[in-house]
Amino acid sequence: MSNGRKCRVRATNQTNSIEIRTWPRSDISPESLQGRWLFSMTSIKPSAARFAAVAASVVFVALSACGATKAVGLREEVVFWHFWGGRDRPIVEEIVEHFNTSQTRYTVRAIAMPGSNLDLKFFLSVAGGDPPDLLNHDDPVVADWAHRGVLTPLDEIATADELSRLRAWLFPAALQLGSYHGKLYALCNGLDIRALYCNKTLLTEHGLDLPETIADLDHIAETIAPPGQTTSRLRMGYLPDPRRLWAWGVVFGGSFANLHAETAEQMITADSPEIVAALAWMADYGRRYGPSEVAAFRSGEQALTGAAFPLLADRRYAVVMDGQWRVRDLETARQANPSLDVFAVKPLPAPPGGRKNAGWVNGNFFVVPGRARHKQGAWEFMKYWSGFDGHEAGAAVACAAGGWIPASQHVVDQPAYQQALHRWPLLKLFVQLAASPDQVPVPPLPVGSLYYNEVVQAAQEVLYRGADPATELGRASNRVRARLSEVLDER
Repeated sequence: MSNGRKCRVRATNQTNSIEIRTWPRSDISPESLQGRWLFSMTSIKPSAARFAAVAASVVFVALSACGATKAVGLREEVVFWHFWGGRDRPIVEEIVEHFNTSQTRYTVRAIAMPGSNLDLKFFLSVAGGDPPDLLNHDDPVVADWAHRGVLTPLDEIATADELSRLRAWLFPAALQLGSYHGKLYALCNGLDIRALYCNKTLLTEHGLDLPETIADLDHIAETIAPPGQTTSRLRMGYLPDPRRLWAWGVVFGGSFANLHAETAEQMITADSPEIVAALAWMADYGRRYGPSEVAAFRSGEQALTGAAFPLLADRRYAVVMDGQWRVRDLETARQANPSLDVFAVKPLPAPPGGRKNAGWVNGNFFVVPGRARHKQGAWEFMKYWSGFDGHEAGAAVACAAGGWIPASQHVVDQPAYQQALHRWPLLKLFVQLAASPDQVPVPPLPVGSLYYNEVVQAAQEVLYRGADPATELGRASNRVRARLSEVLDER
């Protein structure tokens, strides 16, 4: 069934501009709407190759926006965009197939969009008036998109009873990932947790135990990679990653936001004493080895290969922070090489006064655009995949197949997932940490992505260029405060 919308797309490399125009009825000519371009991008100044890639994305989304709303037999078609690729995509396709055969009212049509520009494609579809019915994402965008008014609050598609049960059903971190201003705008379907992977074989060779404290971690670093080495270094005991200040800041007892504050100045707290202390501890590694050597060691990793990099890259580290997805990589490597080193996982050790079982969490979540056509079908599929409302057993099978962490203990407790934990014992700690209230996501603010990047850039300046932690975090915080103030004043 056609929706009657016509569309014109124009992309010109000479002016680096992309324009899209739609008009709703066949009896209205394009000429009568002359000059009424719905969406324009004229400030992009990329290379020809970059422009071609962006233009292709625009054309794809524009043509989708000008397409038809389909009825598949007597079913409503739910258009579902996702970013899953590689070894996970067959699992996603199987989930979709199982949902489609489990009922007769909806047919989900999954469209894979792996790679970059997912946000661009989404907003182009919104501008074109024909967004997908459902989107799966993993970046801190919920608060931003909800603030802009482009998402459907779940209380518009779920019953009050469903929402009450859902809030109790989700892990605390999963609930936080989907919330903004006390409302749920997203349903989390999987969590990403970080812990310390430790090469027990390598540690034992140096007479070292698994790290239980910050001091233990420092001792491992200095024992395996003594400072002052004049030759090119091939191995580190441990080396902080600037991106992981988001985790260590929480472990040191800090909070990146005061969501109850009245002003943007008070909301942003990346320059609080606890987070400065965390970055100062990380900066000790830069001083210990020299910022340039730390930067060079990190940059050398770009030439390494392997799915479990850097964990399996010629024992490059004795201890490294990484996510639960590496468990599958380790198991695959062990099947190929039974004499592989023995690994263990440990929670991030907390300093005195810090938080145990703490860290930074992100995850995958579903959002329903405000102008989606089949919101109820989207809601039914969201529940099915996540496992909510009686679908726990099927969700456990999917999570077990992917090595994913479910969003609820009710899915974890299912036999299929318990069998996966038995098969992959290293996964157990990650699942236990997922239930901790001290696993904290990027604060739900409408500048979440900017905030994340500013904190990481501040940490990079400190670790790789020897900058002062308090100064850099103060500058980053002020930039975010200024932008947050602008955003809040816009509405």
